[in-house]
Formats: sequence, structure tokens, C-alpha cells
Amino acid sequence: MRTLNTLLLSLSLSFGIAQSTVPSVTVQTLAGKKVDTGTFSNNGKPIIINFWATWCAPCKRELSTIAEKYAQWQKETGVKLIAISIDDARSMARVAPYVNGQDWDYEVYLDPNGDLKRALNVNNVPHTFLVNGAGQIVYQHNNYEPGDENEFQYYNEDEDIGAVVPAQRLAANAWMNLIYTNNNFEMGGRFESYEPRLAGYPAGQPYIGSGVGYRYAKYRMSDLEVTVGNFFEQFGQGMIFRSYEERYLGVDNAMDGFRIKYRPYRGIYLKGVMGRQRFSFEDGLVNGAGVVRGFDAELNLGEFLDSAWTCSGNLVIGGSFVSKYQEDRDPLLELPENVGSYAFRVNYTTPKWNLYSEYAYKINDPNGKNGFIYKPGQALLVNATYSVRGFGASLGAHTFDNMFYQSDRAAPTPFDLNINFLPPLTKQHTYNLPATLYPYATQPNGEVSAQGEVFYKWKKGTPMGGKHGTKLAVNYSSAYSLDTTRLGAVDDTTRRLGYETNFFSPGKRQYFQDFNIEVRKKVSDDWEFAVTWLNVLYDIDIIQGKPGKQTVYSDIFVLEGLHNFNEKNSVRFEVQHLSTGQDQGNWATALAEFTFSPHWFVAAMDQFNYVTASPEEGVEPERLHYPIGSMGYIRGGNRFQINYGRQRAGIFCVGGVCRQVPASNGLTVSITSTF
Repeated sequence: MRTLNTLLLSLSLSFGIAQSTVPSVTVQTLAGKKVDTGTFSNNGKPIIINFWATWCAPCKRELSTIAEKYAQWQKETGVKLIAISIDDARSMARVAPYVNGQDWDYEVYLDPNGDLKRALNVNNVPHTFLVNGAGQIVYQHNNYEPGDENEFQYYNEDEDIGAVVPAQRLAANAWMNLIYTNNNFEMGGRFESYEPRLAGYPAGQPYIGSGVGYRYAKYRMSDLEVTVGNFFEQFGQGMIFRSYEERYLGVDNAMDGFRIKYRPYRGIYLKGVMGRQRFSFEDGLVNGAGVVRGFDAELNLGEFLDSAWTCSGNLVIGGSFVSKYQEDRDPLLELPENVGSYAFRVNYTTPKWNLYSEYAYKINDPNGKNGFIYKPGQALLVNATYSVRGFGASLGAHTFDNMFYQSDRAAPTPFDLNINFLPPLTKQHTYNLPATLYPYATQPNGEVSAQGEVFYKWKKGTPMGGKHGTKLAVNYSSAYSLDTTRLGAVDDTTRRLGYETNFFSPGKRQYFQDFNIEVRKKVSDDWEFAVTWLNVLYDIDIIQGKPGKQTVYSDIFVLEGLHNFNEKNSVRFEVQHLSTGQDQGNWATALAEFTFSPHWFVAAMDQFNYVTASPEEGVEPERLHYPIGSMGYIRGGNRFQINYGRQRAGIFCVGGVCRQVPASNGLTVSITSTF
């Protein structure tokens, strides 16, 4: 075994300026009611604002730990904790059942489009702000994310794992956000630098050089808000329009144009957008060729009928229309220059139930992802959740057909210029092996999928709960191809329609299945354990585009433990094992992380691919280790982290969105600062 003694220093910088008061941004309750964050108050007593997500393991641990002391804190200081979930269309339906299943007493709000997250320059979660009785932010803490993949971007090389060293030995990604507010006026921008970009970054088109990649101005007057420049926006669940950013992946389809939001009467919300999408970065923002135009209207009956409405249920009805324009320059085909789409949605909520359904239709849109066929597309999404204190359950299903929707019909990759977003109905795992080896990605050209999930907490003092309670989570999800019939090439018209669809019926090919059970138990004041089992079916041919590869069948076991030495020092460990007879064979992962609150953390992890699935006769199977160590320092809004070690080639995910990353062996330095 020979390792190339080449070191790649990967420097990732992110700076932002946070506001001294909580900005005025619209979030929503779990029942769908719009709330202005500028109205957050606690009768002159302090407020803790905590950003979290259901896919963020350290976030959930932190909030669960606080829950045990929250009643005492309230009694002593009167503090109120507000938990802001940044779960978006991928996992937003899980928030209510998860929160009730954990038996939390916090105020919980949804920030599905990340508006409050951006306004406060929250770069990663968990991130906590302390607000005094006068509404001023007096302290913030950017917490350590142990084991979360978006912190493990390390790039170097050794030939045993196929790592590649870029021509320049030093690679750097850097961002700096600046936001200025003055009463109803707000403006901001983001300077970006890729000199050169980190290996394997971004997910879509390359980023090159340094310059301004995002800039905007916003003005609010009563119930009218106007934004010019760049902005992010979403209609409904995003099935016909979603503009969003996943910075650690380089996924960014920010709109560049104008947006108008208007509330003509309580409970009525109108939005209009027009502009081009961000395509790439070359010493500044580079937009795509197509123009996107859209309008959205929503009626919240609970607000509309009575501003002090106190009935047990609420109904929200919405509708959207989106159109893209792109000039037809094809010498062979006559392509539609204007491609329209529309969607309708209904959301009914009670204190226990949340029922949501959305249907979308897209007219024929010949493009490079569907083989330039002239077939319309459609999508249907249905979610139902039921939750009471200590119990939460959700059930969802969707069917998608021919729903790639990009502002450039010849967009080079599936990550570029997406107008819409189709959320997968699968659990977003936080453990390393299931999250990075076999994560699922929605198949926009045809998929039928379903998911069911249950959260339950046995109370303290019960036979199953014991002294500290016991938590159970059970999840099942499955995705199939869509039942289709390919049309024969009788004539050009028939051939250009492509296929016929039985829209509500799954096909014979199963793309994915995940059945998992987790039991989490605190056995003493100092020790907590969690045991998880997963059974996964994974069509790697379709999902990762590896033709001819066998479907992967795997079982994964995870043991997690947490020991608190005292109030400031703790150690957390994970032991994971994946067994399969396909693909790369068996894997084992061991992780240990030590936290010395409130400033220091140290972690070490090793992934071991100890069996090759089908070694050649007489050839010893490859058995590769991928060790990595991390050390970091946190102070307020500043975070410094150093990683050194091997990274296997594979999939890197943030919140359920993934990209391919190359193998690497080197050093990463990451600095994040919000001031």
C-alpha cells in the first residue's frame, strides 16, 4: 500500500452579520397560521430561539436535554424557548408528530423557505440565540454538529482509495453575507470566492473565481412587500415552484428579478415573481437563459373569518400558476417557448390532525431529461398526520409523472435551473452509513411512493418508561416505478408522446424500501442509549445511475451511547454495521466524540469496508479503512474546525439533498462566524 504524501488544505469560510433584534419575517405554526417573528415577546422576560431540524441529530439531542430542565428554567427565570424548524418540503410533515412524540413543551414554528434562517445568518444547525426582555439579541451560540456530514469536506489523495489531487494544492470556498436594515427597508448581499473551489463542489455547473453571487433590496409598507434582485421563494410544497439554496452542496437556483407579496385582507396572501434563475458562478452571478414567471394565492379561513378565531379546525386553500419562457432554436423540432404549470392545494388542521394534499399539472415540456417527448406531466401529494402528547403518526403518498421542470430545456445536470422540487417520501437518516451509502433521490420522470411513521414515548414511571421514559420510532417507506406503457413508433406523433401512464398505479420495479426501528432510552442521569435497525432495498442502477448493477439488499445496525461526565463534559459514541452481498460489501463505522462545553470538541471516526462483494477468484478482497479526526473551538457565533483523514468516494448529503463527492485524503479548515 502506497500513500501519496500530498496535502490538500481545504479552507471553507463563512461570515455573516446578524441583527441586534429579531427581524420581522413570516414563519408559520404547526397548524399553518402565519406569524410575524417581529412580534415574538415574553412579557419582558428572556426568550431562547433555537434553530433545528428533524434530520439534525445534535439538534434533537439538545432540545431533548433542555426539555428535562425546561420547567425548572421557566420557574427560575420565566424564559420561553421558541424552536424554529428549518425542515422544508422534504420533511416538514414529520415536525408535528415528532415534536408531540417527544413530549416537548416548546413553541415550535416552521421556517420552510429559510427566510428567518437567512435573516439571522444561520449557517448550520443547531444555532441558538438569547433575546432579552427588550427584544435584543444579547448572545448566540453556533453549536457543534457531531457526526453531521456537512462538516466532513476533506480533500487530498492516496492511490488506494482513488483520491485525486487538484492542480493547486490549496482549495477554498468562502462566503460573506452583509445585511442592512432601516425600519421598513432592507438590503443585503453575499460575496463568494472559489479560488479554486473544493474538489467535487458544487453539485451542478462549476463555480469559478470571486465576486457577488447574491444581492437584493426589500421594502415593506403595511401589508405590501417588494423585493428586487435575488430572492428565494416557494409555492405550496414546491411541486411547480421552489427557489432555494443548499450552500454546502452548491445547489442554488436563486431567482434574479422581482417579487411582490401582498395581503389585501386578513387571511388572504398573494405572491408574484418574475426573473431568471442562478445557473453558475464565474467571478459573479451567472443566470440561465429562461425566464420564470409565477403567481400564488392562498386563503387561510381561520384568519379570514375572524382574526380571533378559536374554533378547533382551520382550512387553508391555495393555488399557483408558473410559466417559463425560452426561445426555440432547435433546427429539427418545434418546441413550445412558453411552458405553463398550475397547482392546487388544501390543508386542513385541528389540534390533533393535519391533512394536506396538492395536485400539480405541467403542459408538454420536451427537454433533455425526458427524451424531448411532448407528454404533459402531473404530480399528486397527500400527507396525513395525527399527534397528541407523547404520540405522533404520519402517513404520506405521492405519484409523479414527467415532472422535470427546468428553465433551460437543455440544462446539463439534474441540479441546474430547477424550477420545481419534488420531495422524497423517505426518512432522512442522521447516521453515517444509511445517510451516505444508500440515500434515496426522487425520480421525477416516474415514481409512486409511500411512507408511514410512528413516534411514541413511554412516560416516566411506567413499566416501559422507567425513571426517565423510553422513546420509540418506527418508519417504513417504499418507492416504485410508475405503471407505464411505451408507445410504439407508428408515426412521429405517437413516438413523440413517449408513453401512456396509469397515474395512480405503481409499476413492477421497486426502486427503494426502508424499514427501520429506533429505541432510545436514558438509563440513568449520566447514560443514554439508542439502538436502531434498518432493512434497505436499493436499486442502485436507477438511483445512482450505475447500469447493470444489482439491486442492493442490506441490513444496518446502530448502537449509540451518550455519557455525561458532568454538566460540561460528555462523550458520545456510535457503532454501526452494514451487511450486504452486493455493491461494495460490508461496512463498519465507529465514532467517538468528546465535548468540553461550552467551547471545545474532539472527534474520531473510522469507516471500514472489510468485505468486497464479489472478489475475483484467488484475489484477496480489499479491506480499506477511512479514518478521520476532528477538533473544533466554538465561542458565541464563531466556530473553528479542523479535520484530517480519508474520505471515501460516494454521496454527501445535507438535509436529504445529495451530491457525489470524490475520494480524498487531507486536511480541512472550516471557519464560520456570525457577528
